[in-house]
Amino acid sequence: MASADDLAFHEFEEATNLLAETPDAATTSRSDQLTPQGHVAVAVGSGGSYGAEDEVEEESDKAALLQEKQQQQPGFWTFSYYQSFFDVDTSQVLNRIKGSLLPRPGHNFVRHHLRNRPDLYGPFWICATLAFVLAVTGNLTLVLAQRRDPSIHYSPQFHKVTVAGISIYCYAWLVPLALWGFLRWRKGVRERMGPYTFLETVCVYGYSLFVFIPMVVLWLIPVPWLQWLFGALALGLSATGLVFTLWPVVREDTRLVAMVLLSAVVLLHALLAVGCKLYFFQSLPPENVAPPPQITSLPSNIPLPPTLPQSMAPS
Repeated sequence: MASADDLAFHEFEEATNLLAETPDAATTSRSDQLTPQGHVAVAVGSGGSYGAEDEVEEESDKAALLQEKQQQQPGFWTFSYYQSFFDVDTSQVLNRIKGSLLPRPGHNFVRHHLRNRPDLYGPFWICATLAFVLAVTGNLTLVLAQRRDPSIHYSPQFHKVTVAGISIYCYAWLVPLALWGFLRWRKGVRERMGPYTFLETVCVYGYSLFVFIPMVVLWLIPVPWLQWLFGALALGLSATGLVFTLWPVVREDTRLVAMVLLSAVVLLHALLAVGCKLYFFQSLPPENVAPPPQITSLPSNIPLPPTLPQSMAPS
């Protein structure tokens, strides 16, 4: 019967043969953990081939997951594709509204409030609310003017709802589209420019229109200079927020292009505010004022009644 030393010697020979066949193998002693007899365990490695196979398997798994996500992503023509843009809660919308009302230098609205998650929920309802408030307050202005001056004839002007909706939504979509296209074109000219996405640009413009809602309500005060003052304040806040948000993008371009672009943004914003004031808040529209009574003269061939003598006139 073989002794324990002979068995250990034979195991050592087997380990030596394995190491001779595979020079990259590593030997570990497990005398303290697994085998009380001090057996030698040999870990065979084929030159890192097993690690390479693991990396290939991980890469294939990642590619499969990515392909599965791409297959699960709905197309832009489906309702579920646009559902993600309305997936925001009330606190996020309120935080973004607050950021648009309080612009600060160095405080980028896209980076600090959108954070690569633009939404269409806030801009959609802000535009709808602004259009509705414009139409209602425009009619209320005529009602209040009629109370002050009975000669004004008021009739409900429902067409203002359509005009307000088309104007606001076209501005909130077409102007960001033109701005985004221009910045994309300038990105090819200036490689360092990194423009915002189209949805981020629409989101910035949509939230910038919120300040016009309280401005429109305050325009019900029948004081012209006060109305223009409220309009200038609202325009200043909204345009300042747009300039602070767009400046980190356009400053990479030439100074001339940056100044022209920002001036065009402010000018279009001012045209929107002034157009709303002049169209929806006409204090005394000429077509609604009742014409003054006209004095008709009698023809000269009609004889006038004789005057009574002064003695016969009633006392």
